[in-house]
Amino acid sequence: MSIYAQNLCYTFPTNKIGLFDVNLDIKPRSRVLLVGPNGAGKSTLLRVLAGQKLIKQGKLLLNGTDPFELASASSCGVITYLGTEWASNQITKRDIPVTVLIDSVGGTLFKERRDQLINMLDIDITWRMNQCSDGERRRVQLCMGLLKPWDLLLLDEVTVDLDVLVRARLLAFLQQETESRNATIVYATHIFDGLGEWPTEIVHFRGGCIVAQHSMDFVSYGDQEENVKETKSTVEIAKSKSFYPLALHWLSQDLDLRGERTEDKTRPKYEDLSRLKNDQFYDDKNRVTSYFQTTRHV
Repeated sequence: MSIYAQNLCYTFPTNKIGLFDVNLDIKPRSRVLLVGPNGAGKSTLLRVLAGQKLIKQGKLLLNGTDPFELASASSCGVITYLGTEWASNQITKRDIPVTVLIDSVGGTLFKERRDQLINMLDIDITWRMNQCSDGERRRVQLCMGLLKPWDLLLLDEVTVDLDVLVRARLLAFLQQETESRNATIVYATHIFDGLGEWPTEIVHFRGGCIVAQHSMDFVSYGDQEENVKETKSTVEIAKSKSFYPLALHWLSQDLDLRGERTEDKTRPKYEDLSRLKNDQFYDDKNRVTSYFQTTRHV
């Protein structure tokens, strides 16, 4: 199992219950969608899985290994957590070139993947972070976070700033990643447009507890008058009225008219910008590269 949790509990220092009796069996190549109101425990679960919060009750195994045992934690594989905190980090709003940030997490080691992410997320490599919008900063965060191939990806509301086209391209990329590698995603969000067929299972959190969990094999979409018919094992959902397809169509037209940023032959190449900017921002430009070589995903 990518994730095995048995009777998992977490209590905040204030004695507030964050998670209670959480049980999960998540297979590799799964895409798990966490659903629930604010404060339901979704973010707490993601931070526990990321190793940011220590559990004292229950059992947790990631890829068959206890992540809290230091001697064997490396056997859990590469775990990547991307949350909302990054956007409020003041470093991301300073006058720093995008290429410098991407190179700081191993951009020169994963060139093909780097270029794929830059194109997919529609990033302009001449951007400077102090001149970027919130949505553009979010794209840079995603590029940096997804650069190193991961075994378990934990996403906490990281698409809230993205336009529908970039979000759709990101979701397609993430689905392809899970299907082509034995990778797993757990994704908490309140934005469900475009997710109708994306997850492999959905989990409903309430008050720190799992109150419902369904494989998408047992979820169907119909024309019934009721919005939702739910039994213990199946869910039937009425077709929803949504502007999502129209917005996606319009933004796709916009992209066709403008063209991909990477198709502009007049713009500088990534390597040229990287070589120029890194010399200005690092006293030892080989330091970052050597670090990521020692932690490179196999």
